[in-house]
Amino acid sequence: MEHKAGFVNIIGNPNVGKSTLMNAFVGERLSIITSKAQTTRHRILGIVNGEDFQAILSDTPGIIKPAYELQSSMMDFVKSAFEDADVLIYMVEIGEKDLKDDDFFHKITHAEIPVLLLLNKIDQSNQQVLEEQVSYWQEKVPNAEIFPISALEGFNVSNVFQRIVELLPEGPAFYPKDALTDKPERFFVNEIVREKILLNYKKEIPYSVEVETSEFFEEEEIIRMRSVIMVERETQKGIIIGHKGSALKRVGVEARKDLEKFFGKQVHLELFVKVNKNWRSDERQLKRFGYNNK
Repeated sequence: MEHKAGFVNIIGNPNVGKSTLMNAFVGERLSIITSKAQTTRHRILGIVNGEDFQAILSDTPGIIKPAYELQSSMMDFVKSAFEDADVLIYMVEIGEKDLKDDDFFHKITHAEIPVLLLLNKIDQSNQQVLEEQVSYWQEKVPNAEIFPISALEGFNVSNVFQRIVELLPEGPAFYPKDALTDKPERFFVNEIVREKILLNYKKEIPYSVEVETSEFFEEEEIIRMRSVIMVERETQKGIIIGHKGSALKRVGVEARKDLEKFFGKQVHLELFVKVNKNWRSDERQLKRFGYNNK
C-alpha cells in the first residue's frame, strides 16, 4: 500500500480560527484558543496519522506588521511555514479583505504547491454574502481551491481533510506513528497557563507575559509542575498576583483543570511570578524561550 506524508501549513491574519481548525483536525487542544489576537506565538506541529498517511499540520502565529523583536521572531515562524509546506492552507474569515502583509500575500498567490483557501466562520453569515465572498477570493487567489467552512461547528472540516490527504506527496512517515506533536510536555504546560492569563487579564498584561515550566515530575498517580510567570515590570507582577494572591490563584485553578484533562492525570501546579525586564526585546531571552531560531 502506498504511503503519503507531508507538511500542511496553516497561515492567515490573527484570529481567523487557525488554532481551532488545527485542533479540529488533530482532535486535541494542541494550540491555545482565545478571542485575543496573537495568541499563538510559536509554530506548533499537530500530527494526524492514518494507516496510509501522515499529515503534519502546522499552526502559525497570525500575520502582523512586527512592532518589536518578539513579533519579528513570530513572523519568522510564518516565513518558515512557506519553506517546507507540501500543502498550504490560507485561512480567511467572512468579510475579510486582505492579508496584513503584501509580501506574504504575493507568496500565496505565486505558490508552486497546492493552496486551499478556507473561508471560515460561515455560520455567522448568509448564502448571498457567502457567494459574494467566494467569487471575491476566486479572483484574488486564482491558484487556490476554495472551501467554505466553520472550524468551530466542524462544518466541511472532514472534506477539507480528505482533500489534504489526496494532495500529500508519497513518502514514509516523518514522525513515529503514535506521535501527536513535536513539542515536549512542558511546552503545553506553558501554553495552558498562558491561555488562562490571556483570558483573565486585560490590556497589555497578556502580551508582556512569558511562562516557563521549571519542574515537571511525573509520578504514578500525579504530575507535579512548577511554572514561573515572567512579566516585564514590577507593576505587572502586582496585577498578576492580585489582592491577597486571588488573581494568581484563579489562573492556577483554571490551568490545573485543563492540564488534568490534557494529561489524563491528577496535577499539582505551583505558580510563581518574576520580573524579567524587557524580555520581549532581548534577543538572548527570546532565544531562551524558543523564539529566535536563527
